[in-house]
Amino acid sequence: MANKTKARTTAIPHGLTREQLLEMYHLVRLTRSLEEKLEVLFKQSKIVGGLFRSLGQEGESVASAYALRRRDDGTGDMLSPLIRNLGSMLTIGSRPVEVVRQYMAKGDSLARGKELNIHITDLQRGFIGQISPLGDLIPVMAGVALTFKQRGEDRVGMVYIGDGATSTGAFHEGVNFAAVQRLPLVVIVENNQWAYSTPSKFMTAAKAFVDKAPGYGVAGEQVDGNDMLAVYGASRRAVDRARAGEGVTLLEFMTYRRKGHAQHDAQTYVDPAEIDHWARTNDPIDRYVKTLLDNGWATADELTAIGQDIDRELDEAVAEAEQSPLPEPEEALTDVYGDGPVNAPWTRHTPPDPTLA
Repeated sequence: MANKTKARTTAIPHGLTREQLLEMYHLVRLTRSLEEKLEVLFKQSKIVGGLFRSLGQEGESVASAYALRRRDDGTGDMLSPLIRNLGSMLTIGSRPVEVVRQYMAKGDSLARGKELNIHITDLQRGFIGQISPLGDLIPVMAGVALTFKQRGEDRVGMVYIGDGATSTGAFHEGVNFAAVQRLPLVVIVENNQWAYSTPSKFMTAAKAFVDKAPGYGVAGEQVDGNDMLAVYGASRRAVDRARAGEGVTLLEFMTYRRKGHAQHDAQTYVDPAEIDHWARTNDPIDRYVKTLLDNGWATADELTAIGQDIDRELDEAVAEAEQSPLPEPEEALTDVYGDGPVNAPWTRHTPPDPTLA
């Protein structure tokens, strides 16, 4: 019968359970569906600023962040995403209604209308908003990971960078510092073939970005970024190494960006046949669904039910966000200058307090 799980002939890899496999499917399907909702809102002029899609690379965002220790009390692992890592944000603990409010610049969004898309931070849930100057997140997250090491906290940092941004000085300085200090940091290079309109082959003379790892003296691994289980496995190994005190791992995820840099980018610099080929033959969600069904780890009915739940959740999230108020004019004056006492600097002897970051 369709609603029964097939007899499993293959063990689930990487110590995952069937429930976790279904949770990962929920998160990757949620990511794509939420972005589709945002695209509709963008076309309705309800989005403030730009819209950045991760179409074709949602799987690596979800599967990598799924390897982290997720908590909401400020004691879990810490993640810093890029603009195309909505899936990582949802995995670590962000909620769809928060994302919609952010894009609509609502007064009750996490940034209260001051910042857009996923430029948001919640230290309790473990995510730090991205920085627009590309590459700068690497030294920032190296500093975060340094506090984990100095305080003896059992925590790991994970940071993403695009193939183009690996050419920045901040990337090299941050990775080198983290490597020398043997910090608990996982650096993920998302090789999605394009840095805006520049192909990756013009970004480096190296055959692969992972080849840079030995130069820093760190572990490195290249992974098929559209194979969610392979991504999870590599990320799990990297996180475990970091937590065990073995230092930095540089992961290169091979994937493909099937949309332009942002919604305003018509992507005329790419052959449409190339985009179509990736969509038909190497879509991360299609591949994951096939893996689940072929191995009897899920049924079609279960996956359909998850999709229906997501559709309802997103309809409610959009309706709630549309009812949210816009920021009051006075809000523009808040959080500009500090008006309170200056906190004492962190030291390894200071009791941990994640609210003082």
